[in-house]
Amino acid sequence: MRLFKKIKEQKINFLIDEVNKKYLFRRYLLLVIGCFISSLAFNVFFLQYGIVCFGVSGLSIVISKYGISPNLFILIANIALLFLSFIFLGYKQTRNSIVGSLLFPLMVTLTSYLVPYIKLGNIELIVVAIFGAVASGIGYGLIFKTGFTTGGTDILNQIISKYTKISLGRAMLIVDGLVVLSAKLVFDWEIVLYGFIVLYIISYLIDKVVLGISNSKAFYIITSKEKEEEIREFLLQLEGVGATLINVRGGYSESKQILLLAVAPTREYFIIKEGLKQIDENVFFLVCDAYEVSDKEGV
Repeated sequence: MRLFKKIKEQKINFLIDEVNKKYLFRRYLLLVIGCFISSLAFNVFFLQYGIVCFGVSGLSIVISKYGISPNLFILIANIALLFLSFIFLGYKQTRNSIVGSLLFPLMVTLTSYLVPYIKLGNIELIVVAIFGAVASGIGYGLIFKTGFTTGGTDILNQIISKYTKISLGRAMLIVDGLVVLSAKLVFDWEIVLYGFIVLYIISYLIDKVVLGISNSKAFYIITSKEKEEEIREFLLQLEGVGATLINVRGGYSESKQILLLAVAPTREYFIIKEGLKQIDENVFFLVCDAYEVSDKEGV
């Protein structure tokens, strides 16, 4: 029995790897583009004008007032948080943060050389904050859309969510809210308020770029009897995904079928969508926003 289960797990892991490999170039291309856009926005809008955004990037702006290089601080903080991720979250959840954690500070360094050539002149700080937030939201959205992250406080959010059982959205609000509040150590309240505006716009745009406006997606899946068990095992193998089998009857054919209802974090959307197509090219599925999901296990 254990051997059979191990073989099935290996098969599912192989399928996930196949999906990742199939779109590997596109995913890494979007990661590079996303890191470039978000790092350029960081240098041009936030660092240059002293607006504390969110995450490790925002904290680096506060630290820079004490003479510490922002890109060096981001790199060191990201590496430290990667180690924490390995310890508390394991390799599976950490691997998608490794490349982004190293690429982002590199992009921050490279795009810093472009800042002298981008002159915004005398412009209202609120305009700088809004344009910076929009650019960052698009950049981070492209990164998250392909399943990657830039590490940093994203890792901290996942650790807090896992061990305190609060939602990822609430963990982000707490951590990033504290980062923005830390701006009061070196800036006045005006900068803090701009930081919260930036935080709201970025979080909103990330959701819009990734897919929809919710943190979770509900998949309604109908497949053939031969593929039903394989799809169920595939879904349950993914982190944070639950599945329920429902007996249904076709409206036209009146044939009895099984409907799989799966609720997954938005970040798993890409893997699930492509994985379903790999298992059964004739699969039918519908995806909807899930605005509230209970933490009840055994679904």
